[in-house]
Formats: sequence, C-alpha cells, structure tokens
Amino acid sequence: MDSHSTSAFRSWMRGAGTGLPIILGYLPIGFAFGVLSQKSGLSNANTLFLSLIVYAGSSQLIAVSLFAGGAPALSIIITTFIVNLRHLLMSASLAPYLARWRKSALAAFAYQLTDETFALHSVRFASGVPAQAEVFGLNAAVQVGWVFGTWLGLIAGQYVPDVKPFALDYALPAMFLALLILFLRDKLQVVVAVFAGLLSVSLLLSGVNQWNVLLAALVAAILGVGLEQWIKKPSS
Repeated sequence: MDSHSTSAFRSWMRGAGTGLPIILGYLPIGFAFGVLSQKSGLSNANTLFLSLIVYAGSSQLIAVSLFAGGAPALSIIITTFIVNLRHLLMSASLAPYLARWRKSALAAFAYQLTDETFALHSVRFASGVPAQAEVFGLNAAVQVGWVFGTWLGLIAGQYVPDVKPFALDYALPAMFLALLILFLRDKLQVVVAVFAGLLSVSLLLSGVNQWNVLLAALVAAILGVGLEQWIKKPSS
C-alpha cells in the first residue's frame, strides 16, 4: 500500500471514529425501525432497501406507520418527500464549504447527509473542511450503523410479540432531544428551545396534530432571531 493509499485509509478511519457517537445513537433507532417494519408487514428486503435508499429515520418511521395503516403508495411517497425537504436547506447551508468538490462527490455527500451528520459537519466545517476521505468515512460508517441496526431489528422483530411496551417509536425523538441538549450553548438558545417545545405541545393539544412541530419550529426560529438582534442592538 503506497503512502497516498495509507493516508486515505487513515482519513477514512478517522472519519469513522468521529462518527462513532452518531453510530451508537443510530443502532437503537435503526433497531426500532426494523422491529416496527417487521410488525407492519413490510418485507425484509424492502425494509433494508428503505434504509439504503431513503436513509432518513423520521420519514422511514412515518412511511412504515402509513404502510401499516393501509395508506396508498402515492400518499407515502408524497409524505416522505415533504418530510425530507429539510435536506435541501441542510445541503444549501454546507454547499459553500464544498465549492471545490466535483459534482459527483457533492451528490454522494448529499445522499448520505442526515440531521445528525449535518450537525456534526456544520461544526467541523466552520473551522476547516477535513479531507474528502475523512468526510466520506464518517458518512459511510454512520450509514452502515443505521443499516446494521435495521437488520438487527428485523431479526429481533420475529421474536417480539408486541413492541408497544418497549416504546421503540420514541427512540427517534429521544435522540433529537439528546442532540438538542448538546448544541444548546447559551441562555437564549435554551429559552427558544423550551418555547418551541411548549408551543408544539400546545398546538397538538388544541387539535393541530399534523403541523404542530413545523409551526412551532418556524415561530421559535423567528423569535430567536428577533431576540438575538434585540440583545445585540447597541443601546442608544
């Protein structure tokens, strides 16, 4: 193995090591998805295909729920598309850092971009973009963790008669809460996060059970920007 190959391999391994915390979070969530898919009647092949192609935890869990409820295929596709629209914003946010990459590399990067890898890349890219091999090492390792977790769930789902007592459908919200806590850096962010959560619950209790999260996030983001500008505004 020449020096270039050795350097690339080390970069891949370094990236995989960086993604280890996400992998540890993806294993139980992928496991939950696999179990729920197995119980919904979705075939093992199609379940693994979803984790390979769609590769988006929230939309995959939603798709399985819709499938179990007998929703038509078109509704499942449209719902998954809408839920994943946020990836356009995430990709656009990171695009300026990767302006020198080839289009094929950008396409591969976008395919493996998730909420969690976006959060990690955003922090790392701000201080300098790592080697391309390191970036893809992280993304690839994380996706392998997700697919492996899905496979484990499919196997275990054959021996679990009822998944409700395990609250596996709460795995994804739990991970998002953990990520949120890790990225709260000042009192303003804590206030905005708490406000968003309370508003989302209030909307849900009032009957807005489809758009409560999106509306709460939008209002909280506007509030956060307004408060930040007000705090930074010099006193006259």
